[in-house]
Amino acid sequence: MAQVTIADLAAQAERLGLVLSAGPAGEQVVARVEVATLERLDSAPAGALVIVPGDAPPPPYRLDVALRQASARQVTALVFTTGLTLPTTARILAERGGVTVFAAPTVRPAELAMTVDRLLSAGASEAIMRAGHGIAKASEAAAEGLPEDILAAANRALGSDLVLVHDPHVLWSATDAVCVGEVPIGRLAGSELDPAVAVARPVIASLMSRAAQRRISDRFAPTQSRADLIVELILAESSRVEGFVARAARLGLPLQLSHAAGWLRPTSLITPEARAPRSVQPAVELFALQLAEERPEMWHVAFVQDDLILVCTEEHGAGDHQRRLREVAERVQAHAQNLAGPEWAYTLGLGTPQLGAGGLRSSAAEARIAAESAVAAGRLGSVELTDVTGLRRVLLDVYASPTSRSLLADILRPLDALGPERAHTSVVTLLSYLSHGKSLAHAGRELNLHPNAVGYRLKRVREELKLDLDDPDTRFALELACRVRLLGAVRR
Repeated sequence: MAQVTIADLAAQAERLGLVLSAGPAGEQVVARVEVATLERLDSAPAGALVIVPGDAPPPPYRLDVALRQASARQVTALVFTTGLTLPTTARILAERGGVTVFAAPTVRPAELAMTVDRLLSAGASEAIMRAGHGIAKASEAAAEGLPEDILAAANRALGSDLVLVHDPHVLWSATDAVCVGEVPIGRLAGSELDPAVAVARPVIASLMSRAAQRRISDRFAPTQSRADLIVELILAESSRVEGFVARAARLGLPLQLSHAAGWLRPTSLITPEARAPRSVQPAVELFALQLAEERPEMWHVAFVQDDLILVCTEEHGAGDHQRRLREVAERVQAHAQNLAGPEWAYTLGLGTPQLGAGGLRSSAAEARIAAESAVAAGRLGSVELTDVTGLRRVLLDVYASPTSRSLLADILRPLDALGPERAHTSVVTLLSYLSHGKSLAHAGRELNLHPNAVGYRLKRVREELKLDLDDPDTRFALELACRVRLLGAVRR
């Protein structure tokens, strides 16, 4: 026999159909279960839980006599299978005599006796019954409830004390893991010795995971839809920008306001070409959405392959717009770094606040180029701010257009046949020559080369490009192509 106490029965009162009416509910041990009428209480064994069948509560005087008899016989508890309202004298007698009184108006005596006996025997069948009851109650709560409601219902039914321990590193495949999709929230911790809890815990964790997923989807579905639109806007041809205004309005994205973008780029410190860990992206997205939800600005989180784009939208002219973007973006950067581990670096580029749909594209381009430039310069894991004016802003607008980039890239494409290093050297030399008014001497001083060496390089460039460098329009197009190529270049 297992050591089952009145406290254990009280903890499982919902499953057993018991209602505590009077007397102590502590560590009194229940040794056995008996079914007997009040007339036979004088033969009940010590330590017994006596189930008293009946369709109506006994009269008050009969209750008083029964409680005195039960106390004298050291009976642990009396269970009346009817509704029960005890008078004051009966309550006092139950407390003084150490006899716990339960009502069980919805349970048949034989079924209750069998259930309690199984509980006392602590057999596998009893554990499975408890687990099944806990799962059933948790499932009822899951129909409309939150993860917290599911856990509370399961604990009441099982008589357990399962708790959700936050642990972002628990494997999503663990039986006690509670996740949103594959993003771990934590794990269910509780008694390792209770077999009913061991059986029910994986199902309860799964129900809580589904409820958490549903809650997150309901909360962030509009934001995620707007994020998809932002990615389309950033990657679209500049001629299509105006076509996004109506769609954005329907989704609640105020493109007419001011936008500041952050660009977070992961880089492997071991294999630079490697893709970021698959588990990091959804976890970072969830963290960023929850973080942004607490703030008054409008925020959006989107991904272009492994790169994260964070957009902060405010009224035009709002002070410290870029500073607020940086506050949130740096926390997202730190969280991503913590999840990915020391073999990865997350580099953050920040664009300037700009107005309208075109401004959102330009700010995103600034942020992207700032991150790319930092990676190219070896400043992995840093935060790079963009504060651009004049020609550089014009170049960024050109770079943000896929069509413009493609057209300018076509001009220099013959140089790519020389290989990455020689092509880059040729572009640098050509830009220096053109920007100094075709002066070999000035270009040589800038490049730290003899003018004849510059001329030798340019001879090769002319042969590859087959363009007339004496034509002003050709020179302008070439210089613009060189500047855009070097602006967006990322060399490991």
